[in-house]
Amino acid sequence: MRWAKVLAAAVLLSAGAAAAFGSDSVPEPAAPLPFDKLFGGPFELVDQNGATRTDRDFHGRHVLIYFGYTYCPDICPASLQEMAAALDQLGAAGRKVQPVFVSIDPGRDTPMILKDYVAQFGERFVGLSGTEAAIRKLAKAYRLHRIKVVPDWSQGGDDYLVDHSSLTFLLGPNGKVLTLFPHNTPAGTMAMRLRPYLAIPSDG
Repeated sequence: MRWAKVLAAAVLLSAGAAAAFGSDSVPEPAAPLPFDKLFGGPFELVDQNGATRTDRDFHGRHVLIYFGYTYCPDICPASLQEMAAALDQLGAAGRKVQPVFVSIDPGRDTPMILKDYVAQFGERFVGLSGTEAAIRKLAKAYRLHRIKVVPDWSQGGDDYLVDHSSLTFLLGPNGKVLTLFPHNTPAGTMAMRLRPYLAIPSDG
C-alpha cells in the first residue's frame, strides 16, 4: 500500500509538470550576461604625459579602448588604424568618442614611448600604462589573455613579443562596457555598429 501511494504521488507530480511545461518542453537556455557584467572595472594608470588618470576621468562620454603594446609588429597598429578610421567616418559624432590605447607591456611602454606611439593615430588618442600590478588587475577585469613570448631570434633583455587578446571595447558614458569589436573588424563595420550607440541615423 505504501508503494502504491508513492507511485500515485509520482504520477500526480509528473502530470503537474507536464501541464506546466508541456510534455515536449525543453528548459530555456540561460540568457547571456550583458557585456558590463563580463568585462570592465575601475583603474588608475598614467597617461602619455605622465599624468595620473582613472576610469572616472572618462565618464560622461563614449570611449573606445584597445589593449596592446607599442612594440607589437602588426596587429596593434592595424587595430588602432581601423579605430581611427571608424571615428573619422562618423564625422562630428565620432569626435565626441574618446579613443584610448592601454599598454599591456608596462615594462617597456613608458609615457614617453606611448606619447610618440599614440600620436601616429591621431591627436585625440590617449595612451595609458602603469605598474605591472595595475595592468595585471585591469587585464583580469577585462578577461584579457597576455603572455610574454621570447622568439628564437631574441637577443634577450627587452627583445620579446607579447601574445595577447586583440579586442576593442566600447564604454558608455557611465564607464560600463556596451559592446566589443574583434580583431580585423573593418573601419566601416565598426562605424556602422557605433551609430546606434551614438544615436546617429543609419543614413548618416
